[in-house]
This record gives sequence, C-alpha cells and structure tokens, in this order.
Amino acid sequence: MEGVPLLHIRNLSLGLGEKGPLLVDGVDISVHRGEVFGLVGESGCGKTLTGLACLALFPPQVRPRRGEVLLAGNDLLSVSEEERRRVRGRRVALIFQEPLTALNPVFTVGYQVEEVLRLHRGLTGREARREAARLFAEVGLPDPETRLRNYPHELSGGMRQRVMIAMALAGNPDLLVADEPTTALDVTVQAQILDLFLELRERRNLALLFISHDLAVIREVADRVAVMYAGEVVEVAPREDLFAEPLHPYTRALLEAFPRLGIRRLKGLPGQVPPPGRWPPGCRFAPRCPERLPDCTGIHPELKESSPNRWVRCLKR
Repeated sequence: MEGVPLLHIRNLSLGLGEKGPLLVDGVDISVHRGEVFGLVGESGCGKTLTGLACLALFPPQVRPRRGEVLLAGNDLLSVSEEERRRVRGRRVALIFQEPLTALNPVFTVGYQVEEVLRLHRGLTGREARREAARLFAEVGLPDPETRLRNYPHELSGGMRQRVMIAMALAGNPDLLVADEPTTALDVTVQAQILDLFLELRERRNLALLFISHDLAVIREVADRVAVMYAGEVVEVAPREDLFAEPLHPYTRALLEAFPRLGIRRLKGLPGQVPPPGRWPPGCRFAPRCPERLPDCTGIHPELKESSPNRWVRCLKR
C-alpha cells in the first residue's frame, strides 16, 4: 500500500533479559490506516510478543534489543513510560484472546468501560454511562443499558468479547491489536465477531493488526498477511496472492494442513517450531522443509522483495 503507514515495526528484536535468547528477531511490518493486517503462524513463533510491542507492553523478563515501533512516526520504545501510558488505550488498544480472564470479575462490565472513558476521555457520571451504553450498542450488545449492570460471568463468551471490543474502542484509538480474539468462541459467534471487526474498520477507518493461527480467520478478514516462523517474518503478501500462490515452503505447508472444500486428505507438518536459543544457524525452517537445498542449513536467508508487494525469506526465491 502507498503512503506513510500508521504503524511501522522496523527491525524489532526482543530477548529474555539483556543477554538471554532472542524471542523475536528483526521483525519488519507496517499497517496502514483502514487496513486489516493479518499475522499468522504456529504457537511459539513470536506473534503475541510482536502484537504487545505495538503498545510497548512486554512481559517482565522481555527486553527490546533493537529496532523501532513507530506509531504515526513516534517510536514507542524511545519515549517515557508515562508517554506510553497516554498512548495505550488512546492511540492503540489491545483485545485479548480470553475476555473472561481479561475482565475484572468483581466489577460490572459497565463500570470497567466507564473507567476507560474517564481515563482517556475525561467523561464521568451520566455522560460516561451514556457513552458506555452507546459503545455497547455499537458492538451489537442487546439491551445495552441492562448489560452495563452485568458482571462478566453473567454474559456469554460472545457478549464478553463484544464488551472487550467496546472497551478497546472507548478511547477512540487509531489502531486495534486483536490477539486471537475468536479462538475461544464457537463457529457461529466467531463469524459474527469477524463481521463486527470489518464493520468497525469501515465505520471508524481503523487500522487492525489481527493475530491468529487460524488461516480460515485470516482469509476472512485480512487485506495483507505476514507469516511468522521461529521469531521472524518469512513471507508478506496481499491476502489473495498468499492463498493463491504461497512462496515460502512454510506458508505452503500451513495451507496444505488447512481444511478446504475438495481436499480429502490434509498433509501434516512434521516436527515443531524450534524454541528460542535453539534456532538453527541457516534457514530456521530447514529441518522441517521438504524443499530444502544443501545451502539452507548454513545460510540464513534475508527477507527480500520477490515481486511488487511480496516479500519472502527463502534461498530459492
């Protein structure tokens, strides 16, 4: 896409402490306003840490080693923690995978949304309650005035996720980071939540970084897709191009294990993602790759542009 991206993660590396193994290595992705950018890969590839980096929000032992996280041109890794707190919720918001653990069980969901409105928009009292009800209506919660008085355990999984989306929207952010937001939902509710994300993108001109291991979900919502493996991006492409003609062997392996109409037998991918600190010296996918060349075990490939808007990390390309 043309123009300056709203979010640009540039050469980002994250590690355990100052000297421990890398968890994310040289990630470079960009997300434009109004775009849904999909981030896909197996568990342990670094997707969630990459998403948390968009808010400069890391687990206690994780440290940035190098790179930048540019939000509207401002590097979140180089500003103070006070400035980061002002950005979180107001400029960029996070939607968690499991809302039941993300929501506080001892407060009503209305109170929790009103708290965000107070912190980021200065709304209090009746004004905050009216805005919370309006947000509940926007995300499709029935009878929003009543729902304000509910506790998280009184709502279904789909309703709780809608509450989480309403909380994320409360600060009027430019970017939403959704980390596996439909994994815990049944198929019907999942489809409704995906439709809601697309509606919000159109209505609010939001940028959305959508993290998932589910290719069916990514195919439904994403405009562009980055595939991660062992802490690094191995392919970036527009959605239709990626699904029609994947360039990296790992992407092809994921698609061959993806159920589709007309495909009777799925191909499994042997082995597992190597853990941090045990990444092989050459191509990290080489030990599992059916197409590997002799050089693949010794040369670490760079992410290169193979054609307009398509990037791949493979010696064969």
